Amino acid sequence: MNLTILIPALNEEQAIEMVVKKAKNFIEKNSIDGEILVVNNNSIDKTEKIARINGARVVKEENKGYGNALRKGIEKAQGKYIIMGDADDSYNFLEIKEMYDTLINGCDLVIGNRFYHIQKGAMKFSHRYIGTPLLNHLVNHKYKVKIKDVNCGLRGFKKEKIKELNLKSEGMEFASEMIIKAIENNLKICQVNINFYKDARKGKGHLHAFKDGIRHIKVILSE
Repeated sequence: MNLTILIPALNEEQAIEMVVKKAKNFIEKNSIDGEILVVNNNSIDKTEKIARINGARVVKEENKGYGNALRKGIEKAQGKYIIMGDADDSYNFLEIKEMYDTLINGCDLVIGNRFYHIQKGAMKFSHRYIGTPLLNHLVNHKYKVKIKDVNCGLRGFKKEKIKELNLKSEGMEFASEMIIKAIENNLKICQVNINFYKDARKGKGHLHAFKDGIRHIKVILSE
């Protein structure tokens, strides 16, 4: 199989249907041999049922955490290439053609840049002007690179290249660990501009800004 669209999900019943449908539409429209893989991260709502009904393959990861869910998904993915994105529709899977093309044309890891276009209200002021810029600066300064958006959750990569990195992070800091170890192992990293949209769910998201920020910083400084 050529492509796995990987979606970690925890209680995402409000948005998972449209997210899976967009991913399926992208695969069908571009005649790709692919799959949609949803990792149910111990949801207690109808996330898994809705994902299956709409054509996704679902695996379970009972240990909660963004990193735990993605590591399980990478392990179970059938595609040579993986494009990962959140289940809240903040990333539009109908718009991943450039990322896919960049990936199959030789890049090991392709990172989205949300700062190209952020829909009004899609990102908190503190995340847009303080949190992510600080993490960008730390990574870019320490590793002498020019990553525009180290926190972006829309990424594409070669499955085997990322598996070789032996990633360990359990939470949101997984995103930083992936980039750092990719740099340290001389993977070819590319970046593409993307649109970032408002969370389609109603209510509180899964990000805990201060706690998750500290975990990112610890990973960056310790590697």
